[in-house]
Amino acid sequence: MNNRTPLSLARKLTVSGLVVAAVGISTLFLTNSVAVPLIPVGPILLLMAAGLVALGPWRWIPLVGVILSLALLVGAFIAPGLFARLSNPAQLGGFVGTWVQMLGVITAIVAGTFATVQNYQPRTSVTHT
Repeated sequence: MNNRTPLSLARKLTVSGLVVAAVGISTLFLTNSVAVPLIPVGPILLLMAAGLVALGPWRWIPLVGVILSLALLVGAFIAPGLFARLSNPAQLGGFVGTWVQMLGVITAIVAGTFATVQNYQPRTSVTHT
């Protein structure tokens, strides 16, 4: 018996934003635009969070994507070189990777917040007469 409800649009967008952010960070690593850690924790955490948001049955689970995305956004502003990568299309890997990462985390923050609020709205049943 499958009791799973289909994912809302906001939850799908949250998952998509997390995956897009993982692709953006991976692009930065693959093009050597930023220092590559021994274990690429960022993309791994983003993909794990995307899996949790997609498959987790709890109403609060989209917050995992929101919190992780907020942490990455703050980290991006703290780490050196963010604005140089965002404004220099000549360094294609860094430019594209950073813009893709920012698009993904912002999408995940907005959609995840909306999905969480939506999950806590009272359910109304429609009756047909």
